[in-house]
Amino acid sequence: MADRSLRGSGLGSKSFEDEVGVDFAPRQEVGFDCPQGHHFEMTFAEEAELPTVWECPRCGQEAKRSDGVEPEVKEAKPPRTHWDMLLERRSLADLEELLSERLEEVRTTGAISTDEYMRRTTPPSKKHR
Repeated sequence: MADRSLRGSGLGSKSFEDEVGVDFAPRQEVGFDCPQGHHFEMTFAEEAELPTVWECPRCGQEAKRSDGVEPEVKEAKPPRTHWDMLLERRSLADLEELLSERLEEVRTTGAISTDEYMRRTTPPSKKHR
């Protein structure tokens, strides 16, 4: 034990355990190439599911595998618009009926500007003394 003194070593800085008699899990190395031309290799366990992309440690861009395995293309759903959500709640016939009612209301009462509408619907503010 005298040859492996703890003096001068920081806690947790390195292990003093020998690798003698330790069986490591089978491993495999997979190469990756990023768009900037950087090549690097990552080590994985043999039974691990290998990723098709990995972040480049140099530039941070998405690197693809060097062996030509392409990432699986996922089908992207188009984003829902306000119109899509409106059609989930009402039919086109209902919407046309609402539109005609509102247009008739505007025709009979007279069209007003947004400022005029705000003046009519907003109560007057109280003045502070």
